[in-house]
Amino acid sequence: MKKKNLIIFMPSIEGGGVEKNLFIISNYLSSKIKNISIITTGIKYRNNFKKINFITPKSLFWENTSRRIKYFICLLILSLILLKNKNYVVFAFQANLYCTLVCKFFGIKIIVRSNSSPSGWSKNFIKKYLYKKILGYTDKIIVNSIDFKKQFKDFFSVNAYCIYNPLNKKEIIRKSRAKIKLNFFKKTDNSLKIINVARFTDQKDQLTLLKGLNLLKKKINFKALIIGKGINEKKLINYIKEKGLNKKIKLLKFQSNPYKFINSSDLFILSSKFEGLPNVLLEAMVLKKFIISTNCPTGPKEILFNGKGGELVPVGDYKAISKKILFFKKNQNKLNKKIIFSYKSLYRFDYKSNLNKYLNIIESLL
Repeated sequence: MKKKNLIIFMPSIEGGGVEKNLFIISNYLSSKIKNISIITTGIKYRNNFKKINFITPKSLFWENTSRRIKYFICLLILSLILLKNKNYVVFAFQANLYCTLVCKFFGIKIIVRSNSSPSGWSKNFIKKYLYKKILGYTDKIIVNSIDFKKQFKDFFSVNAYCIYNPLNKKEIIRKSRAKIKLNFFKKTDNSLKIINVARFTDQKDQLTLLKGLNLLKKKINFKALIIGKGINEKKLINYIKEKGLNKKIKLLKFQSNPYKFINSSDLFILSSKFEGLPNVLLEAMVLKKFIISTNCPTGPKEILFNGKGGELVPVGDYKAISKKILFFKKNQNKLNKKIIFSYKSLYRFDYKSNLNKYLNIIESLL
């Protein structure tokens, strides 16, 4: 029987943690499997992929449209391909429900990788019913944390495979050594250097972080750098101006190499309402930074061993974030043991062993 070809489905590539995993996983698969294609509108990311056939709209116009339009265009491209040739397996990183319906219509096997906790996107009965029904049509579901896997079972009665994010420690450390052309985080500055790296969206909830920092503006000397892009940028800028925090907090546009900024910080803070398995926490751990994170579903509690490797606070609790920052400021030396503990726990995210798990699942369907 002729071996099937693999299509990776990722309509919108935007440069976040999901994308980092997309690049790592796709390139590893292409080193082991022949004839891999990706359907996407993200033409500018072509150089991030090796030995992978790019299937994209001919016009760059679609790259600057909304996610929903990108989904529609890429689903149309997928349908046209499957209409001509059904000798494919599809691996979806995005638009999982729509992609599953298209694949099942054409009788194609599909693997989906879910990227964020269902508690953040399936809050009403109708959504839960639809997700449960459609996810039942998939051939394999991959999630990236044990808690995430439990949620899929509880929410949708679906069995998922847990594969932790493969972590390229050598690359993170290498890139972290690059020079910073930014005076805001001076080495000679004795202020407490705080960093957050995430999209500016409601999910990442940087407004709660800003409120926590506002409580500290007269208590401690700090500088906070928030790196990302997104629809909430103006809202965050307005809050910073309104509270007179311009000299203490700086927003920086999305960076292809955030590691050099993390490396120059003292403290990493994640303020998310929900996650899957936040890659950025793992990156901060590689660079031996202390972490304060919301105890959001899913990932932070699992990554930090329920607080043994960092500090956890309730979602949306800016007062708790403020108190934990003060606690860190006063107890940095004592808290070094948590940094060491978290660094040693990174074996769970071993690069090669986790990538091999992806390869085994995909090869079982080719």
